[in-house]
Amino acid sequence: MEERPILNQSISKKDFTDFYWLKSELVTFCKDNQIPTSGGKKDLEQRIIHFLEYGKPPKTVKKQKPISAFDWKSNALSLDTEITDNYKNTEQVRTFFKAQIGSQFAFNVAFMDWMKSNSGKTLEEAIEAWHSIKTRKKTTKSEIAPQFEYNTFIRDFMEDNPEKSFQEARNLWNYIRSKRGKKKYDRTQLKYLM
Repeated sequence: MEERPILNQSISKKDFTDFYWLKSELVTFCKDNQIPTSGGKKDLEQRIIHFLEYGKPPKTVKKQKPISAFDWKSNALSLDTEITDNYKNTEQVRTFFKAQIGSQFAFNVAFMDWMKSNSGKTLEEAIEAWHSIKTRKKTTKSEIAPQFEYNTFIRDFMEDNPEKSFQEARNLWNYIRSKRGKKKYDRTQLKYLM
């Protein structure tokens, strides 16, 4: 059985991309090599790949400061309130949406992404978008973001093997993640279950 290499400056790009790394391992590598540690797991992986290719951290692009001074914590909200470039999911925004939509309102990733990418639209349009997203979620299988390989693997395993236990899914995941290659569930992997 091939051992997983040590994550340090001498690891090859191929070894790095072929194996699974916990976010905490990526953060440690970044800190040790003066690479920014902000963002998600995929952001860290891309920075490390750049570092392994070029021997230095990627140049960071400074975020543009928001133009709007609208305060999403304290300014009054109405159906006509426009979503600004400095939009924040605050308790006041949650209270507003609960009052408009009802107690079933909850922030979800798709809706938060919609809010952040729709400056200039109104909160009334946001309510329509929330209902549309909720309807779509009922009729389609929810998508798991690519950085959550474990969650995707476990879901796919359990859907394909409803008679098997969650512990069996975890055992297989632990085996597959220690191996070189993609970390996607495949029925042929069941032979590795003990």
